Amino acid sequence: MQFIDLQRQYERIKETLNPKLQKVLSSCKFILGPEVEELEKRLAEYVGRKYCVSCSSGTDALLMPLLAWGIGKGDAIFTTPFTFIATSEVIRLVGATPVFVDIEPKTFNIDSSKLEEAIEKVVRDGKLKPKAIIPVDLFGLPANYSKILEIAKKYKLLVLEDAAQGFGGAINGSKACSFGEVSATSFFPAKPLGCYGDGGAVFTDDDELYELLVSIRVHGQGKDKYENVRLGINGRLDTLQSVVLLAKMDIFDEELQLRNNIAEKYSKLLSGKVETPYVPEGFFSCWAQYSVLAENEDHRKEILERLRQKGIPTAIYYPIPLHLQKVNSDLGYKYGDFPVSEAISKRIFSLPMHPYLKDDEIELIASSI
Repeated sequence: MQFIDLQRQYERIKETLNPKLQKVLSSCKFILGPEVEELEKRLAEYVGRKYCVSCSSGTDALLMPLLAWGIGKGDAIFTTPFTFIATSEVIRLVGATPVFVDIEPKTFNIDSSKLEEAIEKVVRDGKLKPKAIIPVDLFGLPANYSKILEIAKKYKLLVLEDAAQGFGGAINGSKACSFGEVSATSFFPAKPLGCYGDGGAVFTDDDELYELLVSIRVHGQGKDKYENVRLGINGRLDTLQSVVLLAKMDIFDEELQLRNNIAEKYSKLLSGKVETPYVPEGFFSCWAQYSVLAENEDHRKEILERLRQKGIPTAIYYPIPLHLQKVNSDLGYKYGDFPVSEAISKRIFSLPMHPYLKDDEIELIASSI
């Protein structure tokens, strides 16, 4: 059994995918070939944005908007400590300071009720200038953007939606990657929409920001790549990866429904055994992960060992919250600062999740728990 079974998916798409890959190989247009522009148009239409700028990874997709906005030293960026390191990493790479805000105990997303408190504290301290919020759509569930955008407007803050795990999710029909001034996603192979390597995309409706992102993606280019007018990165998406993503887009909505069917089966079978995921009314998850909570750390250890003995793969997202990571030790946070994130990190674990899980596999996993 695979945690994420890309082989089963490949068997489904290979007859359409392989000839398209061969076409790129024959054309030798490996960087920013015509398929890249085709993908960008399709992605923008899918999420309901004016522009999409593809790039080389989900991390670069988060970094590029910060560079475009001129975020830097002395700026405070508010985000969650319960996510992958890339979210705080990009903030620090541009010289800004991540200000962490604890999470909701049921959705695991940034707690909007605590966000305003954190902003007010930074304002009172006067050492940093509040500039932006980076909410994370964790495990496929969008954050509470109605509240977050309201707070951002009140304090004149920019919003960068980190939808690295969220592409395909939605709130009342509005798709992930459509919230805030700009949004970012990842096409890492394990994502609901993943390529066969690294890849990412940035979305916006802002004409000027779009032009900046296009420039930053290729070393801050001006009229061409040999005129460099600003600091940028080497952030282009390979043409081959675009072809893979285009093939997967054809079946993406169907796979999202399959993921939701599997999540529903899991939750029904696991009810009363572990704490199953919570999806608020009006929200739609793309189920990048199916994560549950054990009673405590010992209970989790017991379950994981039982699953291991049955050959069932699992993962823990995330065992160490970002404020306790060694790389962020200079920020001055300590254990106890974000009790919800810390408690969840000791109880949470993720089960196999992909569109091609079979009923007997789901039943085996559930019965083992």
